Amino acid sequence: MKNDTAILVIDDDEQICFALGELFKFQGWKPYSAYDVESGLNEFKLRQPDIVLIDYHLPRINGVEGVKRLRRLSLDVPILVFTVDESQEVADTFLEAGATDFALKPIKAPDIISRIKLHLRLLQQGKRESREPALAKGLAQGTLKLIHDFLEQQNDYLTANDIAEGTGLAYQTVYRYLQHMTAEKRVEMVSIYGKVGRPKQVYRKV
Repeated sequence: MKNDTAILVIDDDEQICFALGELFKFQGWKPYSAYDVESGLNEFKLRQPDIVLIDYHLPRINGVEGVKRLRRLSLDVPILVFTVDESQEVADTFLEAGATDFALKPIKAPDIISRIKLHLRLLQQGKRESREPALAKGLAQGTLKLIHDFLEQQNDYLTANDIAEGTGLAYQTVYRYLQHMTAEKRVEMVSIYGKVGRPKQVYRKV
């Protein structure tokens, strides 16, 4: 992984931008920040970052529209969304807009560092490998392969949370890909009914 990795943070909280900037400098990365989508797009064009972190709630133009506009500038750069909302519906909206993955607030340094390293590694792998056929909207071959390869190494049924922990991806991202893989009959999903509450869904590669 190159040492001059550039990371753009789009968040209207200046303290978060500053704190992440210091964290990224410590990693040897080049941090850039913007406080709204318009200035974020300008910074993106100017800096050509390797990865973008964008907040959900932003002034004037929200994060979903921000992701769509960033995707018009680059199809490949990983876009991670900051959100306090764990709703799968919100996550699916972001993934369809072109987001790569999620990072929950409040931000934890070890989590965000590992998430960034994961997606930079997937980006480099994608550049080295030949292009695969396009997937359904909001899905990427590199992420699909990561989940597929992880499941291939497992013997037991796993929950989406187990798979998220094992791959380093956000739960919402894993869940979306599991739905796709189940529909494609590449993964078997079983519902386990306990004594209380909703059934637990577990997955295993077919």
